[in-house]
Amino acid sequence: MRALAPSICLLASFIHAPCAYADDPTPPVELPEVVVGATRLPTPESELGGSVTVVTSAEIAAKQQRTLPDALLEVPGLNVVQAGGPGGLASVFIRGTNANQTKVFIDGIDVSDPSSPNGAFDYAHVLTFDLDRIEVLRGPQSGLYGSDAIGGVINILTQKGEGPGRATANLEGGSFGTFNQTARLAGSTDWLSYAFGFGHYHVGATPVTPPDLVPPGRGLNPDAYDNRTASMRLGAAFGDQFDVGLASRYIETTLFSTSDDFIGPESLQSRSDNRQLFTRGFAHLTLFEGRFDQTLGLAYTNYDRTYLDPNYAPLASSLYGGGRIKLDWQGNLRLLDGEVLTLGAEREEDRVNNGGGFTARNGNAAGFAQLQSDIGGRLFNALSLRYDANDQFGGAATFRIAPALLISETGTKLKGSLGTGFKAPTLDELYNNYPAFRFYGNPDLQPESSIGFDYGIEQQLLPGRISIGATYFANNIKNLIDFNDTFTSYANIGRARTFGLESYMSLVPWDGFTLRADYTYTIAKNETTQMDLLRRPRDKVSLSATLQATPSLLLSATLIYVGPWLDVSRAGTLSNLPANGYALVNLAGAYDFGHGMSGFARIDNLFDCRYQNPLGFQRPGLGLFGGVKVAFGPDGLL
Repeated sequence: MRALAPSICLLASFIHAPCAYADDPTPPVELPEVVVGATRLPTPESELGGSVTVVTSAEIAAKQQRTLPDALLEVPGLNVVQAGGPGGLASVFIRGTNANQTKVFIDGIDVSDPSSPNGAFDYAHVLTFDLDRIEVLRGPQSGLYGSDAIGGVINILTQKGEGPGRATANLEGGSFGTFNQTARLAGSTDWLSYAFGFGHYHVGATPVTPPDLVPPGRGLNPDAYDNRTASMRLGAAFGDQFDVGLASRYIETTLFSTSDDFIGPESLQSRSDNRQLFTRGFAHLTLFEGRFDQTLGLAYTNYDRTYLDPNYAPLASSLYGGGRIKLDWQGNLRLLDGEVLTLGAEREEDRVNNGGGFTARNGNAAGFAQLQSDIGGRLFNALSLRYDANDQFGGAATFRIAPALLISETGTKLKGSLGTGFKAPTLDELYNNYPAFRFYGNPDLQPESSIGFDYGIEQQLLPGRISIGATYFANNIKNLIDFNDTFTSYANIGRARTFGLESYMSLVPWDGFTLRADYTYTIAKNETTQMDLLRRPRDKVSLSATLQATPSLLLSATLIYVGPWLDVSRAGTLSNLPANGYALVNLAGAYDFGHGMSGFARIDNLFDCRYQNPLGFQRPGLGLFGGVKVAFGPDGLL
């Protein structure tokens, strides 16, 4: 049984369980770097056929990235767009697909907002202070994850408690009225693990409105943003075979921003209040000497948003509410050495209750199966099939196959994947009517669908020192939901095609010094108009370097270049406008004073690049930040 314990423990970390062996002095076995989201099982990254990027907590800390959009900015194949400064609507486009065609999980919880008109997740409000890793899976993933996974999946895991209890606290200040604080308490005993965290992120004055857009006689107001996040992750193991856990995250934000009327940015600032709750409990049972384990989970997602525009009283306040309850089961059966069959079933209910009396509900049931194979330690494959039965539009069947071939003699990996995806219409698109504007929902909408593939090669030139790789990808999407010809409703009339190349080089000249370069080339076309899709730049380059200069001093430098793209005007009245590309240089450094105390500083946008992304929203210029971190516990102040 203990021979299987390390792999079971890794699985438990995905489903939010502690890893503890009661009365067992044997240290845990060190395992290779694994990815959980790609197959819903801990799998060495080298054995995956799909394209995956993992952003670790160590990388986030070294670069001092405080929000999820910042942490995703360098990931190949992604374009991150944020309307203004921190707190502004943040969208992610994977491999040229739409922003609402990516599924996002936090600790196994589907965090998309059912009340959002197009179903796109807003990345702006996720702080990074307690994140353990971010797994970015590129390419269609509906064969395992169902709706929304046309472009890919972003799987976020928070840190769990491990070892003796330890408390940490951060204090940071800097440009734009920034004043941030975080605190965490985490640890574990023989049977219990715990992690509690609180983060307050405050930016007092970020200029985001281009002055030339402000009508004469109106003021120019900077944005202000507050984010208060509380998180909790608990796990309890009752022997070797049974454990339970709970993960929760509560986010409360306030954003003061500049809205627009028919002639431009308004004089009085609008206020947006956002409250989000994500929680999931689970029970995990292992049987037959570790050959079969299963997990039963229950998750709850709730959004409560208020928008107040004082320029339009009494029609100033808008309310948006949405929620989701999801029951899921997953069983993993180890058939033979190298063969694992995963079975799963899900049932979820979405609801929306927006201001103005609009309420709606819809449900979805799904089942999936995956066979993961290891043939001779060289050929690996994951084949998945899934069927979703939606209460509104009926069934959707999807699949994915992702083989990988390792040639250890030459340090070569050949990989590829082929899969289908779909995106279900939102409750707003299906049911919400606007009689005053003669616009109505369409309950006959069908899901958007796609088929996509990629293939590539990764080559180790000096194991552990130099590696290079390139991947070609393509995706064909049909039944895209868009306005109908008379602009009175929605219809399945769009088609799109995306393709391109992702390439990288990684160097480790010596221990403690890491260099990496990524280049992404993307073509994303509207198949009806043959125009480039909006907000999809063709070129993206990222260069990063991390240096452990001394045992106490850690330095980081990042360069990000994003090429030109097409966009819409701030008012949305003009389309296909050319937007200039931009280049950013960010620097960060931290020094460990010992005894649990350290100091850190960073420079964002070193050369004060002035750019808009999207058009009409100016991104922050040069920023200087610094702070201190203290730790209490083992090797800390106490």
